[in-house]
Amino acid sequence: MTDRAPSLQAWYGGTFDPIHYGHLRAVEALAKEANLTQVTMLPNNVPPHRPQPGASSVQRKAMVELAIAGNPLFRLDDRELQRPTPSWTSETMAQLRRESGPDAPLAFIIGQDSLLTLRTWHRYESLLNCCHLLVCRRPGYPVEMKTAEDRQWLAARLASDARELHRQPAGKIYLADTPLYPISATDIRTRLARQQPCDDLLPQAVLDYIHHHALYR
Repeated sequence: MTDRAPSLQAWYGGTFDPIHYGHLRAVEALAKEANLTQVTMLPNNVPPHRPQPGASSVQRKAMVELAIAGNPLFRLDDRELQRPTPSWTSETMAQLRRESGPDAPLAFIIGQDSLLTLRTWHRYESLLNCCHLLVCRRPGYPVEMKTAEDRQWLAARLASDARELHRQPAGKIYLADTPLYPISATDIRTRLARQQPCDDLLPQAVLDYIHHHALYR
């Protein structure tokens, strides 16, 4: 009798300010395509490359909890919210690698927009030493990296089949064919500030929480 290979564990980071259907439905589609049984939401506290969130870390955590309640695909990891320092993905994934051991297949989910700037990230090469990258499509962004050097770098790491990610612990990049969801947190915040409806953009429980706490006004 042989031991069963460990399943691919995936994390999805972001400010989630607020979390919306563009996050949730893209990851649900990715999970089907890449055969993921669980995705861990990883809200960050101090994003190093973007403006600070409008909602507090406590509020954003609460909204994620409401959004994923009752959905067995998702769980929440709030470790980055406990840090007062910038949330460097490479450091978080290095910690998760130490916790999971050297052989467990790990993946971090990003959007296509993040892939285009990946090589500017803090210790980006060490990230691929710790995990794979699963890339969701995003509307309005080009389908390939800008320079020939970047395209060559990506080509050397591409996985043509998501099953490759289940068979090795790290190092591959998979471009998922997920649907395009033209929803952004920026647009939602703008609509809320203008008192425009957002019922079709995020879960009702999250929208109720936003209204109850008078967020994004």
